[in-house]
Parts: sequence; structure tokens; C-alpha cells
Amino acid sequence: MRAVGPAWHGGRVATRIPVVVEQGRSRTFASALPWPGWSRSGRDEASALEALLSYADRYAVVARRAGLALPASVSLEVVERVPGDTTTDFGAPSRPAAAESASATPAARRRQVALLEASWAVLADVAAGAPAALRRGPRGGGRDRDEVVRHVEDAERAYARKVGVRHPPYRAPGDVAVMRAELVAALLAGTAEGPWPASYAVRRTAWHVLDHAWEIEDRSG
Repeated sequence: MRAVGPAWHGGRVATRIPVVVEQGRSRTFASALPWPGWSRSGRDEASALEALLSYADRYAVVARRAGLALPASVSLEVVERVPGDTTTDFGAPSRPAAAESASATPAARRRQVALLEASWAVLADVAAGAPAALRRGPRGGGRDRDEVVRHVEDAERAYARKVGVRHPPYRAPGDVAVMRAELVAALLAGTAEGPWPASYAVRRTAWHVLDHAWEIEDRSG
């Protein structure tokens, strides 16, 4: 284990945040275990941790939306390293941490769900304030706003199946909200079961939501 600085805001004692590092061949992810969705990547462990710290202010918005507060000053403590796979290299955190295999307490489940719901709310806010056509990437690629949102929603239906929540393909307005409500109910009740541990499912889902919310922010204007 090691701590990584600098602190988020200097001049204060930093609160250590436990982090799992997932290292693939070409990409490494660092994920803050108590704060699902706060995950960033880099070429290696050092750059992934640096990227994670650089997003503290952006993630703090999510925490506040959940009625929580990210510590005013943070440092990162790597508590676990897991080997990545082709999904890691493709660009998504793919491996659960050992700590995520344990059953969460009801209080922990409520906290996880609050942060997941806050991630959805942040994406909705960002999308509502973004132009329909987003700035293109350096090679002219990239989805526009509504395509990004649909991609997130479609991925969530697949993610939900990983914890036993099966919802048919979306056919009508409101279907996404229904699927999300089903997922939240299973997570809160502790009945979410499948190949993904529930805590990892929350982390992976919230990461995907926020990764694209921040993409929309960065490609707007």
C-alpha cells in the first residue's frame, strides 16, 4: 500500500481514499472504492492516480448531489491491485476488487445507490445544458449528445443483467426510468445477484454514466 499526493486542497490534512488499481497492457484504471464512479485511467499506475486526483473537483459535484461531501483534502492509498484484461485496454474498468465481493450493509447499499442516482442526475443536467451537436474529436469522430445518452442507457440494461435485473429492450418513453428503478430496488434490498458483485456493478455503472457526462461537458461549446 502507498499513499499518493499531493492533497486536493493544500494546507489541510489529507484524508486517505482507498483505491483499487487495475492494470492492463496499455491502460490502467484507478478507482476510489468508497466513491463509485470516481474512476480514471492512464497509461500506467502513476498517470491513472494523477488523473483520478485531477477529477476530484468534478466528482465532488456528484457527491454533493447525493447529499454527501468529498473530503476537502484527499490523498490516494492503493489498497489493491488487480490484473486488467482486454476490456481494460479497450477503455473500461473490468475487474472487481476483492473488497467488492463482500456483502454490503444496508447503510452502505443506501450510500452506493445515492451516488449512482446522483450520477444519473448529473448526466441529465449536463445533457440538458449541452448543444445537440458536440464538438468533434481530432479525427472528426464522436457521438452527438443524444447518441451519447442513448449509449449510456443501452449499456445500463446490459449491466443490470450482470446482477440479475432483466429488463426487455426499451420501447416507450419511461422504460429507462423503470429499468433504473428495478435496479435500485434490487441493490437496496440486497437481492442483486449475478456474475458481478453488486458493489462492483454500482462502480462500473456510475463510472460509465460519469465518463460520458464529463465527455459531453468537454465536447460542448
